[in-house]
This record gives sequence, structure tokens and C-alpha cells, in this order.
Amino acid sequence: MAEWVKFLTEFLKQAKTGDLKISKYPKEWSDLRMKVSFGMGAPARVPWIAFVAPEMQVSKGFYPVYLYYKDLETLVLAYGISETAEFGTSWPAEIMNTIQTIDAYFDQSVPRYGDSFVFKAYKVILDKNGVRISYADSGSIASATDLKSDLETILEYYKKAVSLAPSVITSADSQGIFYMEKQLEDFIIQNWDKTELGKKFDLIIEEGELISQQYKTDIGPIDILARDKQTKSYVVIELKKNQTSDDTIGQVARYMGWIRDSKHDDGVKGIIIAGSYDKKLNYALKVMNNVEVFLYEVDFKLKEFKGVK
Repeated sequence: MAEWVKFLTEFLKQAKTGDLKISKYPKEWSDLRMKVSFGMGAPARVPWIAFVAPEMQVSKGFYPVYLYYKDLETLVLAYGISETAEFGTSWPAEIMNTIQTIDAYFDQSVPRYGDSFVFKAYKVILDKNGVRISYADSGSIASATDLKSDLETILEYYKKAVSLAPSVITSADSQGIFYMEKQLEDFIIQNWDKTELGKKFDLIIEEGELISQQYKTDIGPIDILARDKQTKSYVVIELKKNQTSDDTIGQVARYMGWIRDSKHDDGVKGIIIAGSYDKKLNYALKVMNNVEVFLYEVDFKLKEFKGVK
């Protein structure tokens, strides 16, 4: 676990440099996926390290996370909650009903992640002598053993919480399709520049963070919100998941209306991404202005393995 303290120290030092590269950090830790972010395109005000169960995403889930509030010189190890989309379950009630949120802990609204819950808070001092980490409440030094114990404790608690959470997939018959649709949104974001969408539209980045995916509104999250490269108008993109065509059409229209009013954008467009031709969608498009449908294809191949000669 001394190796972990090395990574954590390196993370804290790098957060102050403006270097956004993450290739040197592990992809897994303690049987969980490890995600690191210093921002996208520009340094984030709150860099983070998250530990995520396989069935969750940083944009949709709950997970232990280090949040480095650089301006406050404070590192918080938190019971993290996604800002963009709810997973369906979250931390047990004993956490959500008794532990302080980050906003409450600092007694102010912080730049990001204020609704997550504080497990441990550390004061971080970076100077010519290196990195010094102490407990924010007591002022006592947080040793390598302390940091190891703190992380192990919250990770083990998380694994138990996840194991007790009800499964999101309830039908074995639909599991394959549901899985593909669940991954489609992430695939589109990660491969944006290689898609037809990326040729015409830009993802939205604010303060070094990608905010396009599961864009928050007061009527629910938009799957993907982009902007037209030429007109700069907003583009509402919704995936036709396990719902009817009428539901999807209504959803797109509702979010387009919200963007028109909230962002004062009369040129807002809508896009529906579906897996196959749908007659209902086709008829709806005849009377809906500024809405298009994109079809996705999954290319799955099996090749015989003939061994190594």
C-alpha cells in the first residue's frame, strides 16, 4: 500500500502543474476500476481519483472518490455521488442520513461535488520539501499507514454496499440488448471525433470538465448535449433505450423546449439515436422540425483461433 501513497502524492503534485495526462496511473485498484481526472482541455478546479464498480460509471453511480479542492488546500476522501445521473441505488441510509455533505463540511458551496459525503478530509501542503498531508480536523499528520487504512476502510465498505444493491437488470431475456444500450452512450462520447456526430457537432467543456454527457436540467438529464460547429446552437441527443418511440419523441421535444427557454436558443436541434428503423419515428419526423434520427450498427465477428505456429 506504500505504492498507493506514491500515486496519491504524485496526483497531488501533478494537480498543481496543469499537466492533464493520466497514463501513468493504474487502471484498477483493489478489484475496482480506477479513474483519474485533472480536467479535459483545461485544468479542473477539483481533480479527482474515483474507484468504481464494474456495473457503474463515474457519470452514473456512487463510489469512493478523492476530491482535491486546490483553492482550499484540502483533499476529501468522499462517499461520492455522480453529479450527472442517478444509478438507481446509492450509499446506504446510514451514510446519507448521518454524514455531512461536502458543502456542509466547508460551510459554503464548493465548485463541484458538494452533494457527496465526507469520509475523511486532509489538509495538503506542497512546498520545496514535498507533500505534507495532515487531518484537517485534528491537524495531526496522516502517515502512510493512516492513508492506507482510510482507503481500505471505505473501499471495503463500498464493496459491501454494492453487493447489497438490487440488480438494475431484471430480465434475463433483455440483458444483452440492455447492456449494449447502456454502453452505447459511453462509446459515443469516447469516440466522438470518429462519428458522424463529431463531424458536425462539438461536445461541451466547462472549466476543464466535460459536461455534455447526462447534462443536468431541472426536468431530468439530457443523454448528450452538444453544439453545432457552424451555428453554435445546442443539439439535444437522446438514445432510444428500453422505451417506446412515443416516449423518446416526447423526451426530445421536452428537452428542446427547455433549451429554447433556458438557453434562449430558437435554433436548438434534436437527434434520436436508435438501433433500427421505426415507423412511428418516421411519421413523427414528418411534422417535427429540427429533429433527426441516426441509426447505430453493432459489428460483431467471431474468428477461429488456429493457435500459434
